[in-house]
Amino acid sequence: MVNITDKSNTLRKAIASAIVRVSDPATVVAIKNRTVPKGDVFEFSRAAGLLAIKKTSDVIPDCHPLPIEFASIQHSIEGLEIWITVEVHTIYKTGVEVEAMHGASVTALTMYDMLKPIDKSIEIGSIKLVSKTGGKSSLKKEQHNSLRSAVVVCSDTIAAGHGTDESGKMIIAQLEKQGITNESYEVVPDDTTRIQAAVKGFTHAGVDVLIFVGGTGLGPRDNTPDAIQPLLEKEIPGIMEVARRYGQDRTPYAMLSRGVAGMIGKTLVLTLPGSKAGAVESLEAVLPHVLHVFRIVGGERH
Repeated sequence: MVNITDKSNTLRKAIASAIVRVSDPATVVAIKNRTVPKGDVFEFSRAAGLLAIKKTSDVIPDCHPLPIEFASIQHSIEGLEIWITVEVHTIYKTGVEVEAMHGASVTALTMYDMLKPIDKSIEIGSIKLVSKTGGKSSLKKEQHNSLRSAVVVCSDTIAAGHGTDESGKMIIAQLEKQGITNESYEVVPDDTTRIQAAVKGFTHAGVDVLIFVGGTGLGPRDNTPDAIQPLLEKEIPGIMEVARRYGQDRTPYAMLSRGVAGMIGKTLVLTLPGSKAGAVESLEAVLPHVLHVFRIVGGERH
């Protein structure tokens, strides 16, 4: 199965359809009048389709078990064709396309089974995904190629040349995957004056995304949030709330991070933990959704 542990829960929807073609108008009449010998075709097939939606992961080996929050199966008759429309919703880490298509398939097969005694030329055709929404793929329409970033690593050890940075470079790689150009990379000691100087310099230069890595914990030299918070013009608590919740699902120590986030002018400022896992997972939790702030504040360049 595909690893989805790095994904976040979002509202995901899928609509699938299938067509059952009968050969005789009398079959359509029997369906409408509920005189098919095996019973009410619409109700039986709907029940079978709903069960199939819930059991998808039991019969499709690579499908993840997931909660079904909503499922709807509708029938409509157009001439000698019965159109089946299946809609499925979930709030989870992966989509429900296969669940919707599985539901449509079993609904159609159940209709075939019920109708074959009275119509020997039934066909099932065009089982397909009509639409899907949710997850990061729904945000790909937002382009961020015009955004510029700067990454500042806060570490006494690395600034003194006694260690090497991996976290900051991994953050740059993540930003580049989103089409964001990183224009500057710096290492500064865990010093309030130096951190604030970096904030003022980069916001004055007009970078769009300014990320500080390190110094968000409880150590005596963890000064990053304390240095940056007074400079924020509009704090956005929800950003780091999401990052901490995402991290908490992976390690119980995520709750100890004191990271802050907000806007200074039109610059989005984020503070991430210094560990590789903490930094990457925190940014992973909020990208690309957090970049919607530039649509709101009108700061994205076109």
